[in-house]
Amino acid sequence: MIEANNPTLSSWLEVPTGHDFQIQNLPFGIFSTSELSPRPGIALGNHVIHLSALFSSGYLSNLPYDESDFSSDTLNPIINKGKSPSRELRARISALFRSDASELRDSVSDHSGCIIDMSTVTMHMPVQVGDYTDCYSSEDHARNVGKMFRDPENALLPNWKHMPVAYHGRASSIVVSGTPIRRPHGQLKPSETEPPIYGPSRLLDFELEMAFVTHPGKPLGTPISTSEADDYIFGLVLFNDWSARDIQKWEYIPLGPFLGKNFASSISPWIVTLDALQPYRVPGPVQNPKVLPYLEYEGDSHYDMNLEVEITTPAGDSKIVCRSNFKHMYWNMRQQLAHHTVNGCNIRGGDMIASGTISGPEEGSFGSMLEISWKGTKPVPMPDGTERRFINDGDTVKMRGSNGTIGFGEVSGKLLPAL
Repeated sequence: MIEANNPTLSSWLEVPTGHDFQIQNLPFGIFSTSELSPRPGIALGNHVIHLSALFSSGYLSNLPYDESDFSSDTLNPIINKGKSPSRELRARISALFRSDASELRDSVSDHSGCIIDMSTVTMHMPVQVGDYTDCYSSEDHARNVGKMFRDPENALLPNWKHMPVAYHGRASSIVVSGTPIRRPHGQLKPSETEPPIYGPSRLLDFELEMAFVTHPGKPLGTPISTSEADDYIFGLVLFNDWSARDIQKWEYIPLGPFLGKNFASSISPWIVTLDALQPYRVPGPVQNPKVLPYLEYEGDSHYDMNLEVEITTPAGDSKIVCRSNFKHMYWNMRQQLAHHTVNGCNIRGGDMIASGTISGPEEGSFGSMLEISWKGTKPVPMPDGTERRFINDGDTVKMRGSNGTIGFGEVSGKLLPAL
């Protein structure tokens, strides 16, 4: 076990029981205050650990970093150092803040600069995303979509159980939690017999996903195997892949999603390291038919992480519409990265690969309104007496993920009317 994950660890810094950011977590993010420009920090309870101040005070001097790494407005310089340095940094923070450590605790003069109340900070995009890929890796989601739009008896496309299907998305429109989302315009097809029209999407949806952020990969032309994949994954965020279902339906044949997806995706601001998630590894499903050798993997490679989606109306009434779990994946992250690079495609530090909608096997665990309302035929009653088939203007969608001592916080976005 990685020492920083020890379940018996506690911190001398007060952390509320049940908080997402216990000392076993220590996620990375980019924060600013009224006096500090955006820079890297680590979350511990309701506090942000100011890495630049720790470095300036000499507490990180034996690590392979310099001052510029901790004053950057993205985490890319830290991520680009690779897995071992980031692991050492997390371990060092754990060692400084564990309950039996006095080095920083007893140096009262250092506290004011190194520990910042989280209520005073503004969170920013944690990484500059170079490239973004969205997978389609939940069998329950893929089967539900196939039943609705294709053949209920043969819902999965022929290739689905042979590879982690994916498409390349738009990195520029990935935004941090709290950023308002504007209802997009595009071409819509009202019916099979009518010509397309132009206008705002009428079927605006969320997709409950997780996404992993990469360390720099191998040179162009060199694949990453499933056994190597963990070394190239820095950490994960909650990911809301906003989707305009009507735009998507008309455009996606033959090349796949375009305007129905690229207008916005929202992420949680704190990146939870892959190391922090080690205690939550669980076995995945039996994959049948047997996968090709490059997609075979050893050990538990799925993760038990509870997920939920809440919709809040403009009047402030809220309802949880989905409770799912990250373990409900057919294809895992190791397989996704191995498939992504098997042709020699190179990845860079800060690239983002999303899971695709995470749906469970039963109603209540479906990860999109398309499934929850079953293409609009089963409207969801809200506490204020209204109904939701899809997302209305003024609604706020919040996603959360946690399990025990590890949590992701939340990703939130409010839908604004079309211009």
